[in-house]
Formats: sequence, structure tokens, C-alpha cells
Amino acid sequence: MSRPIEFYFDFISPYGHLAAEAIEGLAGEFGRDVVWRPFLLGVTVLQVMGLKPLTETPLKGDYVRLDKPRMARLLGIPLADPDLRGVNGVAAARAYYWLVEAEPARAKALARRLLRRLWVAGADITPVDAVVEEAAACGVAPAPLRAALGRAEVKDRLRAEVDRAVARGVFGSPFFIVDDQPIWGVDRLWMIRHWLEHGSWEPAPGLPAAGRPIEAEARRLSPPPAARPCGPCRSRSTGSGRPGRTGRGP
Repeated sequence: MSRPIEFYFDFISPYGHLAAEAIEGLAGEFGRDVVWRPFLLGVTVLQVMGLKPLTETPLKGDYVRLDKPRMARLLGIPLADPDLRGVNGVAAARAYYWLVEAEPARAKALARRLLRRLWVAGADITPVDAVVEEAAACGVAPAPLRAALGRAEVKDRLRAEVDRAVARGVFGSPFFIVDDQPIWGVDRLWMIRHWLEHGSWEPAPGLPAAGRPIEAEARRLSPPPAARPCGPCRSRSTGSGRPGRTGRGP
């Protein structure tokens, strides 16, 4: 039986959001499941690597502000530009790990809603109330979740998952582990496809060594024109409003 793809992401990563919208479809083409593993960039990048956030890094911050919207357009995925000052994904990640053991499908649905709340609707996901609201939309009872988010064992679970991610060499978001192969970045989806197709890093037979793999992957991942959000939907994706209304699932 094929091993699942492990998908590491931080809820406050725009590239993590883009990957979340794409990885399940790509994995499904090859009969692979995807295990979602939220972690905290504040630990891997700021504490372990000793780096500043991308947007606060000279030169690189300007590049990221240019790159985010063009990557989203290339992949055909809505992406807002929320103010991230004071925003974190701690409560979101705790809620995911509290839910995932008993109800993995519902946990993924919650993760998608929280990512879209931030990166499509542009709304904050930091408050517990925001997490509980999105969980309720997935059918999760508010009171048990609210109580769980304050318990020591739920906090410890997230710490353990972040420590495990660091031990496995995870640093950026998104980060994939495919058959023990680490692959970093949403712009490396074409490498995941290549590995799933060929099981090696040798160039595909009959194809030139040079090419445009990212553009080819974008064509595979982008919805057909009829499925793309209409004008009003696009305008909602960059403003306020409820997430999960882009025609891409719960």
C-alpha cells in the first residue's frame, strides 16, 4: 500500500494556503492520501533558524509581497492580503490536533475553513472564538472544543508535533515528505508529481531536461474556466465575509 504524503504547513503562511488547495487533488491522481500536520513557523524559522519573518527581511520581504499574488494567479487560487500583525495559528493548530485522532476528515475540513478565513476572507483566526466558529460550521460542538483548547494535554500535543517537525528537518511552509523525500515549497508541486510518477529524480524519458514544469503544473491544478470564481466571488475573496464560499469545498 502506498504511503501517505505528509503535508506540513502553518496557518499564517500564504504559501501553505496555496498548497492546501492543491495537494489533495495532486495526491488523489496517484491514489495517495495526505496527512496534514500544522506546525509553527515562529518556532522553526524564528527560534531554531534564528531568522526574521519573510515580510520583515530586507529585500526578501519586497520579493514575497510581489510573489504571493502572482503565484496565486498562476495556480488559479484566491488569495487575500490580510494584515498579519498579531495574527497566529496556535489555537487553530491546537484545535486541529484535538480533533484529528477521532475525526480526521472533519479536522481537515476545519483546517481548510480556517485557512480560507484568513487567506480568502481576510479575517483573523487568532481568537479562540474564531476557531470555535469555524469548527461549529464543520459540525463540531463549541463547548467541548473551547474547553479542550485550554487544557495542558492539548497544548502539549502541539508542542510535540512542532518538535517532531523540527526533528524531521521541516522548516518552511509548505513542506512535504513523500516516501522520505523532503520537498519544500508550493513551487515544487511539479517535483512531487515527478516523484509520484517515476519514483526517482531522473528526468522523465522523452522530455527535454529544460522546460516549464511550474506552468505545466498550474495548468493541471487550475480549475476549468467554468469553475473559476465569478467577478463578485473574486471581490469577496479579498475582502470581508465568510470563508469557504469559493466553490472549493467546505
